Amino acid sequence: MEKVAQSVARSLPTDAATTISMVRYGNVMCSRGSAIPLFMRQIRSGRPISVTEPTMTRFLMPLRDSVALVHHAFENASQGDLFIRKAPASTIADLVTALKELFEVPDHPVDVIGWRHAEKLYETLASGQELASGDDMGDYYRIRMDTRDLNYKAYFSEGDRETSHFDDYHSHNTTQLTVPQVKELLLTLAEVHADIEAWKSERK
Repeated sequence: MEKVAQSVARSLPTDAATTISMVRYGNVMCSRGSAIPLFMRQIRSGRPISVTEPTMTRFLMPLRDSVALVHHAFENASQGDLFIRKAPASTIADLVTALKELFEVPDHPVDVIGWRHAEKLYETLASGQELASGDDMGDYYRIRMDTRDLNYKAYFSEGDRETSHFDDYHSHNTTQLTVPQVKELLLTLAEVHADIEAWKSERK
């Protein structure tokens, strides 16, 4: 979809009234794709917390940061820009430990069920090749649209000697949160607060 959007952006005149840009980020905490609500349900129901691989890392981005990313794109985008919000990460093991401590169930069982099909050890948000031509904007990366004309010689007889070497940006090499830091971040989420309070009421 990013390529489709950039294809349209590339076809627009330079004075177009519409600016097309994109945002890219990992899972939003407590969203539909997040494991956090599942882990909380398993704690509250007394079932073991199901973990595929404890050493996996995932970006931890609250909804407010994903909204801020969209606002940043609105305010700073040029035609075809892609914006990435930098975010910390943690291992799944530390995330589970943080939730167990917040719910005051340190001995709650954990069931390591093994890798699921196509599951990744870490999430990659930007390749080194993208970052080589991008801008570091502090809390964000801007990846500029490639506006070069398609040149098939580059695939057969020519290359680019002026390449820079960057590492990919992924959840293994971003800032890694400790268990206390994960707990602090979780406590900023209304959904986590609500589940903890409901859990306390159920146990009275």
